[in-house]
Amino acid sequence: MACPDCNVFQFCKCLKLLGNIMILVVLGLVGLSYYPVVVAIYGPIVLESGNALSTQIGAIFVVVSFHVLAILMLWSYFSAILTDPGHVSDDFRPDVDPEENPEAVVDKSDPRRPRFCRKCQKWKPERTHHCSVCGRCVLKMDHHCVWVMNCVGERNYKFFFLFLVYTFLLSLLSVLALLPYFSEFFKGEKRAERSPADLAVSFMAFIVDLAFSLSLFGFIIMHLKLIAANCTTIEMFEKERIKPWPYDKGLRRNFEEVLGTNYFYWFMPISNCSNCSDE
Repeated sequence: MACPDCNVFQFCKCLKLLGNIMILVVLGLVGLSYYPVVVAIYGPIVLESGNALSTQIGAIFVVVSFHVLAILMLWSYFSAILTDPGHVSDDFRPDVDPEENPEAVVDKSDPRRPRFCRKCQKWKPERTHHCSVCGRCVLKMDHHCVWVMNCVGERNYKFFFLFLVYTFLLSLLSVLALLPYFSEFFKGEKRAERSPADLAVSFMAFIVDLAFSLSLFGFIIMHLKLIAANCTTIEMFEKERIKPWPYDKGLRRNFEEVLGTNYFYWFMPISNCSNCSDE
């Protein structure tokens, strides 16, 4: 028999505790790739003087690229964590208030219709949804992400998307950099300067980075499609039955709404609040 006083969404609050662990997981994954790529393999090549010039240039490229991508990835990651996704101000009122104008005709299939949050006891702007984990309404909510310990909404969606992109690029770089050394496991070769522990860590990092790069590629493609259509993950299914989608402004303006109008800063984890809604 169902309990009328039970709220299954209360169990979602345990995701906040899981989010704290995820920060350590992300940092651990970066360290897992950093040791074999930079410390064990390519770093020593850069420092050794007896290597061929082309080998040293390649090693320098790998080491510098790894550090740049790691910095951008962590910058995007902590920006997504620390940035408020967007909250609803207490004095917000819809343009057409059903309480003040009860005779107004409201199309319930229109996503732009006035909506009232029973949990927050306040009106919600367009595209705003209530997050049961955060316990509040979030502007242009996409989803609650355990990895960033935060909701992904209007003000931090860019950071979340760049986090996906730079994590994918960092994982892909690690896979390509470790591929020659990973092949040693199959060829039965063992370099004198490589210890069994280094080869084991390289093997583990290769497998983890390969899995992440393949999975993140699918997520990036999905979010690119959502950005191109000016749609969120929550709105994805709603969009299929509403034609035309009222928030589609065209490909260029849809991307500018998320990444900004200054193309130079598109791939920089810098806030783009000029396109955000007024709270």
